[in-house]
Amino acid sequence: MSRHRSGEGPDQAPTILIVGAGRGLGHAMAEEFLKKGWSVIGTVRPGSPRTRLHDLAETAGGRVEIETLDINEPAQIAALRGRLAGRTLEFLFVNAGITTADEHIKIGDVTTDEFMSVMMTNALSPMRVIESLQDLVPATGIIGVMSSGQGSIGNNETGMREVYRGSKAALNMFMRSFAARRSEPSRTMLVLAPGWVRTDLGGPDAPLGIQDSIPDLVNVALSQRGTPGLRFLDRFGRTVPW
Repeated sequence: MSRHRSGEGPDQAPTILIVGAGRGLGHAMAEEFLKKGWSVIGTVRPGSPRTRLHDLAETAGGRVEIETLDINEPAQIAALRGRLAGRTLEFLFVNAGITTADEHIKIGDVTTDEFMSVMMTNALSPMRVIESLQDLVPATGIIGVMSSGQGSIGNNETGMREVYRGSKAALNMFMRSFAARRSEPSRTMLVLAPGWVRTDLGGPDAPLGIQDSIPDLVNVALSQRGTPGLRFLDRFGRTVPW
């Protein structure tokens, strides 16, 4: 079964689709948007065990829907687009990220399979989702992706996590291309950097907890609503160098 609904949500509530909401930053975003009165559609991977998003749906009063999606499968993206036909998404947000097993590995030493996996999940697949679902977002809506400060070319003075950095820099460039196709963009488009956060991806040594990052990041995103064009911002609303 592809969808779990927790009752019927209020028709008036704006809706965000968070791709990758089962745990970590995506789940925290779902919680934060619920607190702000939004309805949430969150995706989890097919075959996933019960996630924190399922727990959230049970207590959300009908404002959480769960969809299954493997973003690396184009047919599943198309199927999700079909299931959402006729819906309006005030915010389309893709939260996706994996990294290599060894963050110290140099780009010349990474295996082809590992390189392809990271680039596919972090850069190509998020853009496929956006290209497929963008028409569900009105002119007053927001389209955004979870990037990283490590995707900043200008700020890279240490190296390390080279494949991950490259994948997020590629995602940033693809979002620039997506925005540049529109001579007069009307929608808000965001590339967001949450900081180094303690998650399965960020690891236990990260200085920030999820609650140190996500509430501020959500506030920054919503503060940009109605301002056309693309911006690369951190959790404090500061512009990150491309």
